[in-house]
Formats: sequence, structure tokens, C-alpha cells
Amino acid sequence: MVLNKNDKRSFSPILDHVNRTFNHVVCSGASTLVIHNDSVVLEKYIGRQADEEESRLVQADTQFHVASVRKSYIGFAVAYAVFYGYINDIDDCVLTYLPELEETIWKDTTIRHLLTHTHGLKQESDRDVRDFVPGSSWSYKQIGIDVLTQIVKRTTNMTVSEIIHENVFIPLGFKESNWYSKKNKHLVDVMLRYEGDEDWRTSDSTEGDKMNMYVSTRELAYWGYLHLKRGKINGRQIVPAEIIDLATSLQSPPTLHKDLPQNGFLWFVKHLPAEKTEIGQQVPEGSYQILGFTNATLLVIPDEDIVAVRMFNSFGSPEGYDYLADVRSFGDTVMQCLACEKEENR
Repeated sequence: MVLNKNDKRSFSPILDHVNRTFNHVVCSGASTLVIHNDSVVLEKYIGRQADEEESRLVQADTQFHVASVRKSYIGFAVAYAVFYGYINDIDDCVLTYLPELEETIWKDTTIRHLLTHTHGLKQESDRDVRDFVPGSSWSYKQIGIDVLTQIVKRTTNMTVSEIIHENVFIPLGFKESNWYSKKNKHLVDVMLRYEGDEDWRTSDSTEGDKMNMYVSTRELAYWGYLHLKRGKINGRQIVPAEIIDLATSLQSPPTLHKDLPQNGFLWFVKHLPAEKTEIGQQVPEGSYQILGFTNATLLVIPDEDIVAVRMFNSFGSPEGYDYLADVRSFGDTVMQCLACEKEENR
């Protein structure tokens, strides 16, 4: 999959924004790529893949650790399972598919709750613990993601990785997106905030269930472009549009408070103004975004026919850095560039 390149100065403020973030977080490399109206209008690579002078320069085939951005691929796998009938309904109880879970804890928790971070569960001392009634609040916990990947595997007899490779990576010729158990020269070193950072984990699993996914900047942008085009690339329907629509439309329970984040199938979606959203205020309704702990960000704005990506080899937020404010302003900067582009074309 290759798109035409048409560099436009009106999108240079996005690069300025990425450079400012690069100078705030602990990292040695960064990048950004923007697709607008089916052309790459901005593509820049900054720094090196590791914090040594002899390290490989960040370039088009450099693969960044995407952290929670991987959840958009898990969301796709769940949407695939729903579309093809492996999962009957996202309002089915989790216990229907994983009856071995503790009934008293998991009772009334649905797949919808897992997809929208409203399940109310957390883990303490290797035990599942209920924090709030399902659907009554919002909390970003790994336990929901782990259970979703188990449901996908149990129902489809395929891993998340197998579903994604078969339906997306192979048809589109993606070679720079994968889950890795071993390092190679194309993967960045992830720079931790401090030695022994307890939030950092590696894994030998390549099933798509763990936080060890690395993606090149261009292929993350193409992943967003596939969603923007509702699965249709160069006149060919790569995946059913209904899968994309399921994943990127609002799925949060109607009982959720209006100021809590709103989600599709793990994507953050812009539906109504919400105080705790990670999406910029100027970004229009119908847009969706995914953000990782490495500050990797993928923003899709269908109304403007645009996909914007930024990547860093950082991990977490150093003191004084507000990552939510930063990612919101990234989206608002994209919107400001679009306004300038329209003004120039008048």
C-alpha cells in the first residue's frame, strides 16, 4: 500500500508540535505522518532509534513501540468476531464465553463494558476485584483487555495476531507491524523514565495479547487510513465496512456520565463534549483516536478526510509533562492546519 506524496507547508505546525513534545519527554527519536485527501502531506523523522551516537537514524522503516495503540487492533479483532457471528452480541455477559471466571465478581459484566473501559474491575494480589458497578463509571485497567483477547481466541480459534495478519497485514502487504518476542535492527529502544520502571513489561507472546507491538509510522498511518476509508482501499473492499463501523462508533453505555471518556471498540471516539476526553476540543464529532503510553498517537477525522500520526520512543510522562493536554493540543493543531489549508485554497 503506497500513497502519493504531496508535502504542504500548511501542515508544518504539526511537525513543530511533535518537535516540542520530543523536547519535553524522555526520548531519542520521533516521527510524524499526515494523510489528507488521499495524499501524504507531511512525513518527517527525527533523531535516532536509541540514545547512542552510533544508533540507527529514525527512518521510514523504523518501528516504534505503540503501547496501548495496540488496543485498536484488539478492537478490530473483537469487531471481526461480532461481524462473523463468533460473538453473538456485545451485551452478552462475559461469563457466557468464559464461565470459569469467578461468578460473584464477573456477574453482569458484558463485553460492551470491557470494550469501553466501564467494567469496573481491577486486579489486586492476582485476584479480580470489583471497584464499581459495571457501566456506572470509567477506568483504564489491563484486566479488561486480557479478557477480551481470551474471548477472541476462545470464540474464533484464532489469536488477535492471526486475525489481523489474515485480514489486514497480508492483503495490504504490511511488513512493519507486528508483535515481537525478540529485538531486531528496525525496532527502537524504548527509553524509560527511570531504571527499573515497573510499568514496563516485555513478553515472548506473539499472539497479539501483550504489550509488545511495534509499528512503523507509515503503517500506523495506513492502519488509520484503512479505517478512514471504511475498509476500502484502491477500489477493493479489504475488510467489510461494518467491522470498521462497529469499531469506531460510540459503544459506551448510555448510563455513563457525559464528562467521562467515550469509546468505540477500545478507540476513543468524539461524540459529545466530555471533560475527560483525550481528543482535542476543536476536533469534530465522529472523529476517533488511540493513544499509547509511549505517546504514540493515531487520530482519524473522517469529516476532514485526514489521518495524523505521531511517534516517540519515550515511555510515560516525566515530571511537568501533561500528556493528556499535549495529545489534545496535537488534535487541535491538526484542525488549525486544516483551517489554514482551506484559507490558502480560497
